Amino acid sequence: MADTVLLVEDELLIALDLQATIEDAGFAVEGPCMTVVEANEAIDRCAGALVAALLDVRLADGNVFPAADRLYADGVPIIFHSGHADTSDLRLRYPTATICPKPSAPASLTAALRNSAARDEPMSATG
Repeated sequence: MADTVLLVEDELLIALDLQATIEDAGFAVEGPCMTVVEANEAIDRCAGALVAALLDVRLADGNVFPAADRLYADGVPIIFHSGHADTSDLRLRYPTATICPKPSAPASLTAALRNSAARDEPMSATG
C-alpha cells in the first residue's frame, strides 16, 4: 500500500491536477478535501497514517488552519500550496512547513512531497 498524502484544495481543476501529481510521485491520495470540515473528517479517518499533507490556505468554509493545527500537532509534514497565504505568518505558525506558492511546477511539488515524506520516516537502527 502506498504512503498517503492528504490533499486539501477547493478548486476542482487544481485539485485534480494536484491529485495526479501526487499519484505520479508514487503516493496515494486522501481527498481532495474542499472544506475544513472535510479535511478534519479525513484526518479522523486516516488516524496517523498520513506521510504528508498538501494544503491550500483559503477554502470555501474558511482558512485551513484548524486542520493544519491538528496535522502539525500530530507531526504530519505540511506543504502549503496557496496563492493567498502570508508566508511570514505561515513560517511563524508552522516553522517546519514547506511553502510552495501557487502555481508551482509539478516537479517542485513532487520534490516537496518526497522531502516531506522522508522527514516522516523513522530512523533506522544501527548496531
